[in-house]
Amino acid sequence: MRTGTVGDHELIRSSWADPERFAGIFDRHAEAIHRYLARRIGRSFADDLTAETFLVAFRGRERYDVSHPDARPWLYGIAANLLRREQRTEVRQYRALARTGVDPVGDGDTDRVLARVAAEDHVRKLAAVLARLSVREREVLTLVGQAQLSYPEVARALGIPVGTVRSRLHSARRRIREALRDHPELDLTNGADDERA
Repeated sequence: MRTGTVGDHELIRSSWADPERFAGIFDRHAEAIHRYLARRIGRSFADDLTAETFLVAFRGRERYDVSHPDARPWLYGIAANLLRREQRTEVRQYRALARTGVDPVGDGDTDRVLARVAAEDHVRKLAAVLARLSVREREVLTLVGQAQLSYPEVARALGIPVGTVRSRLHSARRRIREALRDHPELDLTNGADDERA
């Protein structure tokens, strides 16, 4: 957080009396939450779930623990809870990527580059593995890998102990390594679990 910038916790606290202030939370985090959701279930569903995430957050803002200056883990936790209802869509998304090699989340100029890369068998294999992970493994993996949350932030987002985050992430990475054993170039885990304290 830049010096002089009002923290998320201060915006949320001020929104208790002035609800318009909550728009600052949306402005700061909506794009990242949308990217996270789009990666998991596709753009069409991500639009609605992003809106729903911020609606749930707005309605629950008075219960926010203002001792946490960064609201991202809280928002990702809300999004992850909403995603659990949509897990079938997420699995279909990965299976479609596994079949076609075309990433439905790509956009603009990136699409042309990704279309060439995504056409490779590697992407299909990786997507097939992701589709077979449990929803709990997938949510930890994407919160660490895509959202770049630390282990404690993931634990806070999902309401689970840090040890459970480590366990689920280790299990997901192990299953990915096993499934892609014949394709070491796809080992996105870099051979070992990192520790994000």
